[in-house]
Amino acid sequence: MIIDLRSDTVTKPSVDMLEAMMQAKVGDDVFREDETVNMLESKVAKLFGKEQALFFPSGTMANQTALKLHTSPGDQVICDKYAHIYNYESGGASFNSGVSCKLIDGNRGMFTAKQVEEAINPDAYYYSKTSLVEVENTTNKGGGACWDFNELIKIKKVCVDNNLGFHLDGARLWHALATKTETTLQYGSLFDTISVCLSKGLGCPVGSILVGNSEIMQNALRIRKIFGGNMRQAGYLAGAGLYALEHNLERLQDDHIKAKDIGLALDKLSFVKTVEPIETNIVIFELNSAVNENMFLNKLEQNNIKIISMGGGKLRMVTHLDYTNEMHTKLMGFLERFSL
Repeated sequence: MIIDLRSDTVTKPSVDMLEAMMQAKVGDDVFREDETVNMLESKVAKLFGKEQALFFPSGTMANQTALKLHTSPGDQVICDKYAHIYNYESGGASFNSGVSCKLIDGNRGMFTAKQVEEAINPDAYYYSKTSLVEVENTTNKGGGACWDFNELIKIKKVCVDNNLGFHLDGARLWHALATKTETTLQYGSLFDTISVCLSKGLGCPVGSILVGNSEIMQNALRIRKIFGGNMRQAGYLAGAGLYALEHNLERLQDDHIKAKDIGLALDKLSFVKTVEPIETNIVIFELNSAVNENMFLNKLEQNNIKIISMGGGKLRMVTHLDYTNEMHTKLMGFLERFSL
């Protein structure tokens, strides 16, 4: 038995999801004739109270499209220093859109409205124009932390007052929604554009959705084409998304409970320095400086346990759909006996 906790993207479609994919009614999506893609886009747009949604092969492409929709070359985007668009999208913000990022030194990937105000460039020609504020919820490098919705409301006011776009990288927004009391409609009313992932947490093999109102989304299809993201009979993939939204949202709390169990077990180990607060399905921890990280990872690997290093001495475990109760029992037993 291999216990793979490197990411919630390692899941494989269930038998029922595969059946839903095979039964999908498809067409040529470039001609906008794929019935299942259209159905998925309509469903997600309605969830967020937006006028349009567009299916993408990846969350990175959805985010990169949003950046282009909101900005012009030379503009500046305000985001946290932990932001996925800055750290994990291969410099796409500068390569694809010609924008720079003004990084906020937030708390676990989250910042305040006051920090946003302070980050906005002066209105002088020799400064780059601040045009967008980008937020990630939950925060990946922040250990699956969930934003305080009231702070997001305050940031929205700053955006309105300063004529700035507001984009949400909601790759793991489903996890935040499962933990907090806010709804998709509340998020839709706050953000101009939102990207949500169907593979992280929901078990789909591929896919993200970008939502927004018709004015901001009018060039989204063209930009997706520029990025090479147009697909033909994509309904087979969209069918997985529809299945996931119907069957895999409520169970996210199971992943959160298991992650908190793991955090408690790690916290008892003498060679673990810190375990960051756990709200959702991501566990980030640090080893004592005397512990060799590679030796630690090798010992886990020898016991068929896979996790990932995030650099800077941080290690990550992510619970997910394919991390079963049996695997959890085995891992918890291993951690109780673990010694170096």
